[in-house]
Amino acid sequence: MSEAKYKRILLKLSGESLQGDDGLGIDPRNIIRIATEIGQISKLGVQIGLVIGGGNIFRGLQGIKLGFNRVAGDYMGMLATVINALAMQEVLENIGLHTRVMTSIRMEQLAEPYIRRRALRHLEKGRIVILAGGTGSPYFTTDTAASLKAVEIGAEVILKATKVDGVYSADPVVDKNAVLYKNLSYMKVIQEGLKVMDSTSITLCMDNNIPIIVFNIRTEGNLLAVIKGEPVGSIVEGV
Repeated sequence: MSEAKYKRILLKLSGESLQGDDGLGIDPRNIIRIATEIGQISKLGVQIGLVIGGGNIFRGLQGIKLGFNRVAGDYMGMLATVINALAMQEVLENIGLHTRVMTSIRMEQLAEPYIRRRALRHLEKGRIVILAGGTGSPYFTTDTAASLKAVEIGAEVILKATKVDGVYSADPVVDKNAVLYKNLSYMKVIQEGLKVMDSTSITLCMDNNIPIIVFNIRTEGNLLAVIKGEPVGSIVEGV
Protein backbone atom coordinates (compact mmCIF):
# COMPACT_ATOMS: atom_id res chain seq x y z
CA MET A 1 0.00 0.00 0.00
CA SER A 2 1.32 3.43 -0.92
CA GLU A 3 2.48 5.67 1.90
CA ALA A 4 1.72 8.74 -0.18
CA LYS A 5 -1.03 11.13 0.84
CA TYR A 6 -1.37 12.45 -2.72
CA LYS A 7 -1.87 10.52 -5.93
CA ARG A 8 -1.09 13.33 -8.41
CA ILE A 9 0.96 16.45 -7.70
CA LEU A 10 2.46 19.45 -9.44
CA LEU A 11 5.98 20.12 -8.19
CA LYS A 12 7.25 23.65 -8.84
CA LEU A 13 11.01 24.09 -8.69
CA SER A 14 12.78 27.39 -9.11
CA GLY A 15 15.66 27.55 -11.53
CA GLU A 16 17.79 28.73 -8.61
CA SER A 17 17.28 25.37 -6.87
CA LEU A 18 19.49 23.81 -9.56
CA GLN A 19 22.37 26.27 -9.35
CA GLY A 20 25.44 26.04 -7.18
CA ASP A 21 27.08 28.48 -4.79
CA ASP A 22 28.43 30.52 -7.71
CA GLY A 23 24.84 31.43 -8.61
CA LEU A 24 25.16 30.30 -12.20
CA GLY A 25 23.83 27.51 -14.39
CA ILE A 26 23.20 23.97 -13.16
CA ASP A 27 25.16 22.37 -10.34
CA PRO A 28 25.44 18.58 -10.85
CA ARG A 29 25.18 17.85 -7.12
CA ASN A 30 21.97 19.84 -6.70
CA ILE A 31 20.17 18.46 -9.73
CA ILE A 32 21.15 14.87 -8.90
CA ARG A 33 20.00 15.26 -5.28
CA ILE A 34 16.64 16.72 -6.32
CA ALA A 35 16.17 14.08 -9.03
CA THR A 36 16.88 11.35 -6.48
CA GLU A 37 14.22 12.73 -4.14
CA ILE A 38 11.74 12.94 -7.03
CA GLY A 39 12.55 9.30 -7.73
CA GLN A 40 11.70 8.37 -4.15
CA ILE A 41 8.19 9.76 -4.40
CA SER A 42 7.69 8.34 -7.88
CA LYS A 43 8.36 4.86 -6.46
CA LEU A 44 5.45 5.40 -4.07
CA GLY A 45 3.16 5.58 -7.08
CA VAL A 46 2.77 9.36 -7.07
CA GLN A 47 2.00 10.85 -10.49
CA ILE A 48 4.29 13.85 -10.94
CA GLY A 49 3.96 16.95 -13.08
CA LEU A 50 7.07 19.11 -12.82
CA VAL A 51 7.54 22.78 -13.67
CA ILE A 52 11.01 24.32 -13.40
CA GLY A 53 11.73 28.04 -13.60
CA GLY A 54 14.59 29.45 -15.65
CA GLY A 55 16.09 32.03 -13.28
CA ASN A 56 19.44 30.24 -13.06
CA ILE A 57 19.93 30.91 -16.78
CA PHE A 58 17.82 33.94 -17.76
CA ARG A 59 14.88 35.86 -16.35
CA GLY A 60 12.56 37.77 -18.63
CA LEU A 61 12.88 40.88 -16.48
CA GLN A 62 16.67 40.81 -16.96
CA GLY A 63 16.05 41.66 -20.60
CA ILE A 64 14.43 44.97 -19.66
CA LYS A 65 17.64 46.01 -17.89
CA LEU A 66 19.50 45.22 -21.11
CA GLY A 67 17.09 47.32 -23.12
CA PHE A 68 15.16 44.37 -24.56
CA ASN A 69 11.48 44.43 -25.35
CA ARG A 70 9.58 42.69 -22.51
CA VAL A 71 8.09 40.13 -24.91
CA ALA A 72 11.51 39.14 -26.26
CA GLY A 73 12.91 38.84 -22.74
CA ASP A 74 10.02 36.66 -21.60
CA TYR A 75 10.46 34.31 -24.56
CA MET A 76 14.15 34.01 -23.71
CA GLY A 77 13.13 33.11 -20.16
CA MET A 78 10.78 30.42 -21.51
CA LEU A 79 13.66 28.91 -23.48
CA ALA A 80 15.73 28.86 -20.28
CA THR A 81 13.05 26.67 -18.68
CA VAL A 82 13.39 24.23 -21.58
CA ILE A 83 17.14 23.93 -20.95
CA ASN A 84 16.46 23.10 -17.30
CA ALA A 85 13.73 20.63 -18.27
CA LEU A 86 16.05 18.75 -20.66
CA ALA A 87 18.77 18.65 -18.01
CA MET A 88 16.36 17.28 -15.41
CA GLN A 89 15.07 14.71 -17.90
CA GLU A 90 18.57 13.38 -18.49
CA VAL A 91 19.33 13.10 -14.78
CA LEU A 92 15.99 11.43 -13.99
CA GLU A 93 16.40 8.90 -16.78
CA ASN A 94 19.99 8.19 -15.75
CA ILE A 95 18.62 6.94 -12.43
CA GLY A 96 16.07 4.73 -14.11
CA LEU A 97 12.93 6.86 -14.22
CA HIS A 98 10.64 7.33 -17.23
CA THR A 99 9.96 10.91 -18.27
CA ARG A 100 8.49 13.12 -20.94
CA VAL A 101 9.26 16.78 -21.57
CA MET A 102 6.29 18.69 -22.95
CA THR A 103 6.62 22.31 -24.05
CA SER A 104 4.11 25.13 -24.43
CA ILE A 105 6.17 26.36 -27.40
CA ARG A 106 6.45 23.84 -30.21
CA MET A 107 9.95 22.39 -30.69
CA GLU A 108 9.38 18.77 -31.71
CA GLN A 109 13.07 17.97 -32.18
CA LEU A 110 13.55 18.43 -28.43
CA ALA A 111 10.24 17.61 -26.78
CA GLU A 112 6.56 16.88 -27.27
CA PRO A 113 4.12 19.78 -27.63
CA TYR A 114 1.92 20.11 -24.55
CA ILE A 115 -1.41 18.42 -25.18
CA ARG A 116 -3.48 17.93 -22.06
CA ARG A 117 -4.86 14.49 -22.90
CA ARG A 118 -1.42 13.23 -23.83
CA ALA A 119 0.03 14.60 -20.59
CA LEU A 120 -2.66 12.80 -18.60
CA ARG A 121 -1.88 9.55 -20.40
CA HIS A 122 1.82 9.87 -19.57
CA LEU A 123 0.98 10.48 -15.91
CA GLU A 124 -1.32 7.44 -15.83
CA LYS A 125 1.54 5.34 -17.21
CA GLY A 126 3.78 6.49 -14.35
CA ARG A 127 5.96 8.83 -16.40
CA ILE A 128 7.23 12.04 -14.83
CA VAL A 129 5.95 14.85 -17.03
CA ILE A 130 8.22 17.90 -17.16
CA LEU A 131 6.19 20.87 -18.34
CA ALA A 132 8.48 23.46 -19.92
CA GLY A 133 8.11 26.77 -21.72
CA GLY A 134 5.95 28.49 -19.11
CA THR A 135 2.45 29.29 -20.33
CA GLY A 136 3.74 29.86 -23.86
CA SER A 137 2.80 33.53 -23.59
CA PRO A 138 4.78 36.56 -22.34
CA TYR A 139 3.88 38.48 -19.18
CA PHE A 140 3.17 35.29 -17.21
CA THR A 141 5.52 33.72 -14.66
CA THR A 142 6.40 30.05 -14.31
CA ASP A 143 4.42 30.15 -11.05
CA THR A 144 1.35 30.98 -13.11
CA ALA A 145 2.30 28.19 -15.52
CA ALA A 146 2.51 25.79 -12.56
CA SER A 147 -0.94 26.78 -11.29
CA LEU A 148 -2.46 26.57 -14.76
CA LYS A 149 -0.96 23.15 -15.47
CA ALA A 150 -1.98 21.90 -12.01
CA VAL A 151 -5.59 22.78 -12.82
CA GLU A 152 -5.39 21.21 -16.28
CA ILE A 153 -3.89 17.89 -15.17
CA GLY A 154 -6.08 17.61 -12.08
CA ALA A 155 -3.26 17.81 -9.52
CA GLU A 156 -4.41 17.50 -5.92
CA VAL A 157 -1.77 19.90 -4.64
CA ILE A 158 1.04 22.21 -5.75
CA LEU A 159 4.33 21.63 -3.98
CA LYS A 160 6.29 24.88 -4.13
CA ALA A 161 9.93 24.03 -3.46
CA THR A 162 11.93 26.98 -2.11
CA LYS A 163 15.12 27.79 -0.23
CA VAL A 164 13.30 28.76 2.99
CA ASP A 165 11.25 26.68 5.42
CA GLY A 166 7.86 28.04 4.35
CA VAL A 167 5.89 31.28 4.21
CA TYR A 168 7.08 34.01 6.57
CA SER A 169 5.46 37.28 7.59
CA ALA A 170 8.58 39.04 6.24
CA ASP A 171 11.91 38.12 4.70
CA PRO A 172 13.59 36.02 7.44
CA VAL A 173 17.03 36.96 6.15
CA VAL A 174 16.31 40.67 6.72
CA ASP A 175 13.88 40.51 9.66
CA LYS A 176 14.88 38.20 12.51
CA ASN A 177 11.40 38.61 14.02
CA ALA A 178 9.68 37.23 10.93
CA VAL A 179 7.04 34.63 11.82
CA LEU A 180 6.71 31.31 9.99
CA TYR A 181 3.10 30.55 9.10
CA LYS A 182 2.12 26.88 9.20
CA ASN A 183 -1.37 27.48 7.78
CA LEU A 184 -2.73 30.49 5.93
CA SER A 185 -5.44 31.36 3.44
CA TYR A 186 -5.16 32.41 -0.20
CA MET A 187 -6.68 35.79 0.71
CA LYS A 188 -4.09 36.41 3.41
CA VAL A 189 -1.33 35.80 0.87
CA ILE A 190 -2.92 38.23 -1.61
CA GLN A 191 -3.89 40.94 0.89
CA GLU A 192 -0.53 40.97 2.68
CA GLY A 193 1.53 40.56 -0.48
CA LEU A 194 3.34 37.52 0.92
CA LYS A 195 5.95 36.09 -1.39
CA VAL A 196 4.51 32.68 -2.13
CA MET A 197 3.55 32.87 -5.79
CA ASP A 198 2.31 35.81 -7.83
CA SER A 199 -1.28 36.93 -7.42
CA THR A 200 -2.44 35.35 -10.69
CA SER A 201 -1.12 31.98 -9.52
CA ILE A 202 -2.74 32.29 -6.11
CA THR A 203 -6.09 33.30 -7.61
CA LEU A 204 -6.05 30.30 -9.96
CA CYS A 205 -5.42 27.98 -7.03
CA MET A 206 -8.09 29.67 -4.92
CA ASP A 207 -10.70 29.45 -7.67
CA ASN A 208 -9.96 25.75 -8.18
CA ASN A 209 -9.37 24.73 -4.55
CA ILE A 210 -5.80 23.55 -5.09
CA PRO A 211 -3.75 23.81 -1.88
CA ILE A 212 -0.15 25.02 -2.07
CA ILE A 213 2.50 23.58 0.22
CA VAL A 214 5.64 25.71 0.48
CA PHE A 215 8.72 23.91 1.81
CA ASN A 216 12.52 23.96 1.81
CA ILE A 217 13.85 21.70 -0.95
CA ARG A 218 17.40 22.14 0.37
CA THR A 219 16.58 20.07 3.45
CA GLU A 220 17.08 16.45 2.49
CA GLY A 221 13.98 14.31 2.93
CA ASN A 222 11.52 17.21 2.95
CA LEU A 223 9.90 16.30 -0.36
CA LEU A 224 9.22 12.75 0.79
CA ALA A 225 7.90 14.02 4.13
CA VAL A 226 5.47 16.39 2.40
CA ILE A 227 4.18 13.59 0.17
CA LYS A 228 3.56 11.43 3.23
CA GLY A 229 1.49 14.22 4.79
CA GLU A 230 3.95 15.18 7.51
CA PRO A 231 3.72 18.77 8.84
CA VAL A 232 6.55 20.28 6.79
CA GLY A 233 6.57 23.89 5.57
CA SER A 234 3.47 26.05 5.14
CA ILE A 235 0.15 25.19 3.56
CA VAL A 236 -1.99 27.76 1.75
CA GLU A 237 -5.65 26.82 1.42
CA GLY A 238 -9.13 28.12 2.20
CA VAL A 239 -10.44 31.66 1.93
